[in-house]
Amino acid sequence: MKRSTFVKALLSASAFRLFAQHHEEGHGGMQHVPDHGPTPHAEAPREAPHTENRGSGGASHGGEQRGHFNDGPGHPDAPHVHQDDHWVGHDTGRSDPHYHLDHPWEHGHFGGGFGPGHVWHLAGGGPNRFWFGNFYWSVAPWDVPYCGGWFWTSDPIVIYEDPDHIGWYLAYNARLGVYVHVMYLG
Repeated sequence: MKRSTFVKALLSASAFRLFAQHHEEGHGGMQHVPDHGPTPHAEAPREAPHTENRGSGGASHGGEQRGHFNDGPGHPDAPHVHQDDHWVGHDTGRSDPHYHLDHPWEHGHFGGGFGPGHVWHLAGGGPNRFWFGNFYWSVAPWDVPYCGGWFWTSDPIVIYEDPDHIGWYLAYNARLGVYVHVMYLG
């Protein structure tokens, strides 16, 4: 009898510790979910993408250095959205060559719903191919470094249309408050 009570107490303590750890990591709630996607960026075309490099660090891809996005204390160093729905990091406009596609929408258009009324939960995969609700996606190669903390089997995701980069959508991770460019695969 005592052994059974001890085992139950040990299991309860372990379960509580796991729940507390998940709650601390954000599993228990979501960040602010934007009411809308970013506004279109009005600009004249330019040759090189805007990269703001304030010292060493920042994500890189293919030898290029990305800018920093931690624009305030406690803000992530990844593209994110402020409480006032300002999309930090979505200011390079249409001319950013990292998001150029030769064949935009080659897999069709996503019709599952956009914005805060449509919160999806990741069901598997990784940056190269992930899914939810029988919809398949891939993260833009340039943005892969920004989804390292994603839980690919559970994170809440909200999809927004990208007004500047034809063929791309924005996947907002509501647990972390960050977003990446994604391509709809069908």
